[in-house]
Amino acid sequence: MKIIGIGKNYVNDKSEIDAVKTGFQTIFVKANSTLVTNNADIPFPAITEQLAYEVELVAKIGKQGKNILEADAESYISEIAVGIDYTAKDVLAKSRESKGPWALAKGFDGASPISNFKPISAFPDLNNINFDLKINGESKQIGNSSLMIYNFSEIISFVSQYMTLEPGDIIFSGTPASGAGLNIKGDQLQASIEGELLLDFKLV
Repeated sequence: MKIIGIGKNYVNDKSEIDAVKTGFQTIFVKANSTLVTNNADIPFPAITEQLAYEVELVAKIGKQGKNILEADAESYISEIAVGIDYTAKDVLAKSRESKGPWALAKGFDGASPISNFKPISAFPDLNNINFDLKINGESKQIGNSSLMIYNFSEIISFVSQYMTLEPGDIIFSGTPASGAGLNIKGDQLQASIEGELLLDFKLV
């Protein structure tokens, strides 16, 4: 199983998309040990003092594919979930000083909590999915997949040019352009899709 993420993939208004769409996507891979499921609480990571949250829709791949055409890409998605793509901002800043990669800043244990998945049949339009994040009961991020710079089909097609996608692989599709921030120990995070609470955990 691979955990694949895409960076900087949302705008605040659809009118902005054409101006920032270059065709080359910012892709990264996270370690399998980052994954947290079943709404388990997460120990606040000792490696950072700047734990940044980003709520994202997560697609699960249902069948093997290589060099997938955009027109066929949706058929490779079996399920959708909501998750948090965590970044250790201070670790990232230190890595960037020497033009280093994102691996440690996004690849630490617990950096990818996700909800249970819902079948793709529950989503008649992948380009119009509402999702949101509350922290300690306060709304922090609100997103809709129509504001993605690269939609699910474009992401899958692009990634599959470089690496074979396998059943069970999951793709974090980017976070809303506004509202991302830092967590502290004790925060309760609750993320929903179409108003249904799916992800609910605490940093302990």
